[in-house]
Amino acid sequence: MNASRSLGSLVALIGIVATVHAGEPRWKQHTINGKSEFEAAGVLDADNDGRLDILSGDTWYQAPDWKPFPVRKVTRTGSYLNCFSTLPVDLNGDGFMDYVSCSYFDRNVGWVENPGKPGAPWVYHEVDKPGPIEAAAFVDLSGDGVPDVLPNSVNVVVWYEVKKNAGGKGSSLVKHDFGTQAAGHGVGTGDVNGDGRVDLLTPKGWFEGPAESSSEQGTWAWHPEWNLGATGIEILARDVDGDGMSDLVYGMGHDFGLYWAKQSKGSGGERVWTKGAIDKSVASVHTLLWADLDGDGKANELLTGKRVYAHEIEPGATDGSLVAWYDFDAAKQAWTRHVIFQGEPAKNAPAKAQDRRALKDFPPGTAGTGLQMTVVDLDKDGDLDIVCPGKSGLYYFENLGVKK
Repeated sequence: MNASRSLGSLVALIGIVATVHAGEPRWKQHTINGKSEFEAAGVLDADNDGRLDILSGDTWYQAPDWKPFPVRKVTRTGSYLNCFSTLPVDLNGDGFMDYVSCSYFDRNVGWVENPGKPGAPWVYHEVDKPGPIEAAAFVDLSGDGVPDVLPNSVNVVVWYEVKKNAGGKGSSLVKHDFGTQAAGHGVGTGDVNGDGRVDLLTPKGWFEGPAESSSEQGTWAWHPEWNLGATGIEILARDVDGDGMSDLVYGMGHDFGLYWAKQSKGSGGERVWTKGAIDKSVASVHTLLWADLDGDGKANELLTGKRVYAHEIEPGATDGSLVAWYDFDAAKQAWTRHVIFQGEPAKNAPAKAQDRRALKDFPPGTAGTGLQMTVVDLDKDGDLDIVCPGKSGLYYFENLGVKK
């Protein structure tokens, strides 16, 4: 076996949206903007009033009543709006939260400056144009304790260090370019080899995080150990089954399937990856993350679901949307799906892709995962809630606590 190249063998605007069992969290769906088509949303205190607001695309929504305020103009390309990430960070150090945005069709990454006054326009500052970027995530790749920007730029592997400016306030986005050879649809992070350092994952293999903590030193060794296909963001490396070795978790971005790959050792000590299914029924998995949804102090719930109309014509495109979490039973070597939201299908969707629109084709209140979910204690009641943007609207799911 060549381990270096292959893997082995209810829709409601507001309401309780899933049947839950003892020990599971209960959820209540809230509509922030049922007409929003933006696929990324971030949570930040936009006006420094101590409350967490939601920002998505051209609008931020002020807590607790979600009053809308304009942010900036965002261009459209077909059914896509050119704001594919909202990563909150006070980049200029003025005490107000800005955010990092990226775009697929504009091929750029930049940051958007908070004016510090509700109603005033936010200002976009372009940083780089690495190529089409479908999504981005915050992860500490430099090892300095500050999250960096990891975009899913499908033509190049690149990340941007959030680095303090020398002799002045604020930070800059410093580019780290790993070239085009390992690039693909999807990117991710995790500690693959168990050395305690964050590695960078692509659909074609992984870059090993260097021993040096400084991002300016060391070589990221390349390991072409798998070929996953067109995945989402993030590809996650984590010891799922408790055997001391990190496994992979990933979804198929434009097909059916949520999968994991178990790590083991071959006869020569080489890493061997064996593919297994988590859920073959879900399509268009573009974003996934680990979170402590049940409040037991362990971030071992895998949160993901279906991106509504990732492409208007692809496998599962008109299926009902899904927001769900999964847990793994090591004893049974099996995954269990827990539904947060199950949507109805687009029953009368037009035949041609250019005629399809999620807001028209799917029932009102349809929630999906979009390109970026945020898990945060939005209402500050001690448990984690979920913000879900997408082409079929912007929603948040309030965690009502674990059912006894």
